[in-house]
Amino acid sequence: MFAGIDEVDWASMEHAYGPAHDVPALLRGLASADPSEREAALDGMYGAVHHQGDVYACTLACIPFLFELVVDPLVPDRGGIVELLTSIGGIDIDEEDIGEAEDDAEGAANYAMAAAAVSAGAGVFFALMADEDPGVRVSAPLALATLHGSPARVLALLRERLPLEPDDEVRLALVEAAGRVALRHGPLAGPIAHWLSRLAAEADGPGLRLAALAQLARCAPEALPGDVVRMVAGLLRQLRSAPAAPEVPGAGSRALGAAADPACAEAAPLTLVGQLRAPAAEGGSGRAAPWTAALLRTLHVGLDDRVADRTALLTDQLCSPDPGQRIDAVRMSGGLIRSWRGSYGELVRLVGDQLVSDEPKLAEAASHVLEELFGLAAPAGDALAARVAADPGAWVKEWASGPPGLGSAVKALARLGDVRAVPALAAALERPEVPHDVGFAIGHLGAAAAPLAGVLRRRLGEVGLDEEAYDRASPLLAGLTALRAGEAAPEVLRILRGAPEYRGEWLRTAALRALGSFGPAAHCAVPELRTLIRRAGTPGATEAAEALWAVDGDVGAVLPVLIEGLQAEHARERRAAASALGRLGAHAAVTAPRLRALLLHEELWLRVDAAIALWEVSGRAEESVPVLLAAWEKNRHVRVRVAECLARAGAAGAGSEAAHALRAELASVRRHHAMDGGYGSHDTYEDEKLLALCRRALLGNTGKGPTT
Repeated sequence: MFAGIDEVDWASMEHAYGPAHDVPALLRGLASADPSEREAALDGMYGAVHHQGDVYACTLACIPFLFELVVDPLVPDRGGIVELLTSIGGIDIDEEDIGEAEDDAEGAANYAMAAAAVSAGAGVFFALMADEDPGVRVSAPLALATLHGSPARVLALLRERLPLEPDDEVRLALVEAAGRVALRHGPLAGPIAHWLSRLAAEADGPGLRLAALAQLARCAPEALPGDVVRMVAGLLRQLRSAPAAPEVPGAGSRALGAAADPACAEAAPLTLVGQLRAPAAEGGSGRAAPWTAALLRTLHVGLDDRVADRTALLTDQLCSPDPGQRIDAVRMSGGLIRSWRGSYGELVRLVGDQLVSDEPKLAEAASHVLEELFGLAAPAGDALAARVAADPGAWVKEWASGPPGLGSAVKALARLGDVRAVPALAAALERPEVPHDVGFAIGHLGAAAAPLAGVLRRRLGEVGLDEEAYDRASPLLAGLTALRAGEAAPEVLRILRGAPEYRGEWLRTAALRALGSFGPAAHCAVPELRTLIRRAGTPGATEAAEALWAVDGDVGAVLPVLIEGLQAEHARERRAAASALGRLGAHAAVTAPRLRALLLHEELWLRVDAAIALWEVSGRAEESVPVLLAAWEKNRHVRVRVAECLARAGAAGAGSEAAHALRAELASVRRHHAMDGGYGSHDTYEDEKLLALCRRALLGNTGKGPTT
């Protein structure tokens, strides 16, 4: 083994972290008798030689030696090496990836050569389908489905092996591989769908039938039976009654999610591969069917926009006596609600029911999901209130680094506007270090949080004007801003005047926003605000002018500052000036030509803010609406801002282009900013806000024009 490895000029090549002279040691480590050394070597291969899916010259040079390893029956844990080869050679490059790869000719060539080299050797995986090691047998089917150039031959072997295979996880891998073949080779999709349909109806064992349904949803959703929800619910009940599966040492990590040798887990070094495997192994430990969650995720992805079916499946799963299945369902419920619009009242109520579970991870998962739902969490309001009242120790979460934050249940309750969150927030405000997010939580409570104004004011007065001033004052200023607590103007003015150099600009911005929210109640700040606006053309001057307008209404002092702000160097500063002018309304009518000129600016967000401001200062929609609708189509992230304007102005009359855009948005099942591979904690909130604004805009065609 490894003949010729020392003749390769590894030092002349590079991987993700520099010269590749360490690659021979990694390859030899994959064949080590020591489980921890094998895992460390596999970690190094993924971390450096195949970093984030990249293929380097040294990656290509490894391929022959990796094939030597997978065919040697004396090498342990070969399933992980099969997976590594599958990843190296099986990268699917779509049109966008091709465009990126063309910018790097060497990278594109490496991907192509890796695919060719691994595919050329993929015939060895046929023999591995009957290997004695179940971990190898788990990995080999997907390798063949991904890499081999004769899909019909691969499919025939998958079907042949299924009745002969004794291991449940391997049987599931065979079915998954058939789904991969169907996705990659269209002419075989029909026969594979027919076979999967038969398995779903007739296969021996609920796990195999569930796997067949999951792959049907993935590659031929139109072939799913009409009663798929009832079928899956029944299969889950059967799986729950099955005895817990024993651990299978040496089984493949992809399917089983377990470390190569559980007995050596404590002694093993902390590796990337180990960290990725650990949660799956922990989640599946002792469960009758630890692979159920993966099958259900596949099924949900395939069901896509069939929200009612997906909701029904999760509703059934949340009623399971198995806490493991309920944890899976809670997490998948969060993903469903985050990406798709639907009727979720009963589902959310059942998620709330998990807050009283004796299983800490289940209750924690439920509180995290509810935290991101804002108003949609209302059906779980009583459960959240009970959870908060029962566990004061969880009101604030401490972190090893960084400031403390509110606990998930407290945040979820506050985001509902529920007054029962106030005692927890009051206690948080008395802590030596106030949680960084307490001010935003207060903002969702509105008048219900008015009793907190006094302690916010007192704590702000205690903030030292040193380098920690921003961290300590910003949550308090956010809370006072939300409450419009004008009685705190003296304390806020102290912060404004004494802001230190470190993060001073951020701190002054927060203080100015607070003063502006107070309106005339902050009259004591007028002299300071007039001083600040003298530095025209700076961000601070624009913010001070906006606050002065809210407090004093002196258009003569404010207007020149905002006009100069429209000429600022950075688009962000121009946007702030345009938005401030819009709030002046007709008092800023003289700025219409300047705002009109910005409608052609290259920065989309500046065009949007200028169009809204032009509408507000001129009272006419004809120039602004086309700009807003063009931005609506080009960038989904501007839609809330545009819908706010349309709802305020009432200009979406029947038959108008604006009404058409709003109705199309309301008809969409997918949330407007749902993206594959990433999400934000406020995504659901923003989308529900967009829907409410669209409805209001369509109902509010008053003909009165924009208001400020």
